[in-house]
Order: sequence, then C-alpha cells, then structure tokens
Amino acid sequence: MSSRLFVLLSLSFASCVSLQAEEIPPALTEYKGRTIAQTMHYLGAPWLIRESREREEDCTTMLKNLGLKPGMTACDMGCGNGFYTLKMAKAVGENGKVLAVDIQPEMLRLLQARAEEAELTNIERIQGDVHDPKLPEGQVDLILCIDVYHEFSHPEQMLAAMRQSLKPTGLVVLVEFRAEDDNVPIKPLHKMSKEQVNKELTANGFRLAKQFDGLPWQHMMFYARDDAPREAPKKTEAPSQ
Repeated sequence: MSSRLFVLLSLSFASCVSLQAEEIPPALTEYKGRTIAQTMHYLGAPWLIRESREREEDCTTMLKNLGLKPGMTACDMGCGNGFYTLKMAKAVGENGKVLAVDIQPEMLRLLQARAEEAELTNIERIQGDVHDPKLPEGQVDLILCIDVYHEFSHPEQMLAAMRQSLKPTGLVVLVEFRAEDDNVPIKPLHKMSKEQVNKELTANGFRLAKQFDGLPWQHMMFYARDDAPREAPKKTEAPSQ
C-alpha cells in the first residue's frame, strides 16, 4: 500500500469516527429542573432479581395492570438482566414479541442466559445507544420503563424515538419511585414526582392517558402520543320507565 493511499484511508476512517461522534449530542446532567441519575452498572444486576423485590414493589400487581395481551409487541426499556422481560414474554405469548433494550451488552448477555433457561424464544435483544433505543418505527404496542427513565442522559432524543416506534394507539408506561413519599427507601436521585414526570412527557409529544396508584413505592403512569385517538366516552343507558 502506498503511503498516499494509507494517508487517505486514515483520513477517511478518522472522518467516519468523527461523524459518528457528532451524531450523539452531549449528555445532559439536568433536565427541566431535575438532576439526571447515573445508569446502573451491570455489576449491580443481582439487585434487580433480589428476593425481596416482589414484596417491596408488588410486581405481580404491576403486571396485572400493565395491560399486556397475547400477540402484542412490547418493549422492556432498560431491560437489565430481564427480571420483567421474561414475565412480559410469557404474557404476550408465542405470537407476541418482547423487544429487550439495554445499552450494556453485559446486561443483554445475562438476559439471554435467563431466557434460554426459561425456554423463551419470543425475546429480541437490542443494544441501544444512549440517545436511540433502535426500535422499529410504528410497530410497538407498549413500552415499559421500570425505574429507568430518570437515568436517560438524552431524554428528548429517547422520547422522540420511543414516540416514533409506537403504533397510533401504543402506550409508554413509566414506573418510577415516588419522590413525594419520604418513606420510600430509595436515593432521591432515583425517584421522580408525578409533576416532574408529567412536565417532561407532555413537553415531548405525549399526553397522560391514565394512572395506577396501587403500588407500594412507585407511580405507574400511562402515556399516549398526543395525536393518538382518544377513547370515546362510555354511554350511559337511560333508566327504564
């Protein structure tokens, strides 16, 4: 290889690397008055499958109110080692699919091992970027974000991509530890108030569709796209004469 060709190839590679770096905006440390928490490292994955989680968070009740149905395409955003991914995969059945998104390949490997042990084949692992979950456009029925949204370093880009991935009637479900409750034994950086959640989601093309307040420590807030059709009000039959 001539020295001139080597220089040209080197410059071309450097330009590509520079272009890719420029595509990712700088990470935020604050957003709309809230300090963004650091992402949980994969070495902390055992905490996600701790024995006390069901008792502390009432995961069974959360799943019952999530609204998953057989055949759905659902996303476990920030899936970690798959504590909820596996449960979601069983709920949507063999004709459904769960898109398991995480930015850490180590988490996805841990998830794969657990999925294989459970003999679940309807899970698609996706290694997302900090600004892009790499979801298919217009195909997702429901995106579940369990205690993960507050760690997004690029919330606006992530919300835009999530919104684009939803079907017209799709929902994003945020489950976050309650900042309003001092008795919830979680560090303040990893808690969010309803007011803050609503401020951020409504500023990025979503509207609050419904809420569930029956969990011990967490809010559960359902968001539709702001251009999604609203459900028609239920008709009340007139009493018989």
